[in-house]
Amino acid sequence: MAITADGKIAKNKDHFANWTSKEDKQVFIQTSKDFGMIMMGYNTFKTFPAPLKNRLNVVFSEKAGEELEGVKWVSGEPEKVLNELENLGFKKALLGGGTGLNTLFLQKKLINEIILTVEPKIFGSGLSLFNDDFDINLELLELKKINNNSYLVRYKVVY
Repeated sequence: MAITADGKIAKNKDHFANWTSKEDKQVFIQTSKDFGMIMMGYNTFKTFPAPLKNRLNVVFSEKAGEELEGVKWVSGEPEKVLNELENLGFKKALLGGGTGLNTLFLQKKLINEIILTVEPKIFGSGLSLFNDDFDINLELLELKKINNNSYLVRYKVVY
């Protein structure tokens, strides 16, 4: 996920991530293609202009949306969805937000790594990466400058 220097992922639930660098977008595209799929909440899905091509878009929603190529609508417990994805042949799953889904997965200790691009922006208010109170340690796995102003940071989650 891309975050601002003050830890925000968006100004609000409808905010399209057009504020991130082209390098962030390249990291996102490559990472999600490497995984072959990306899980996201409905509000996050709505911020994309269309389903992401060449990967499965797994959208968490209480109501199934319109049938779209490359989109799998899911609901219920994350563990059930992860088992279903494993049965489809996926060995790993990429969580792409938003805040509510990130929080649910972290509460259930289902996040192994956090991959962030830190962008040179400050929103002040807006959506945070998580919306609950946590005290979880992280171990730095990678820190890489992706352009003159942005960094890729990858952490292992230590429960």
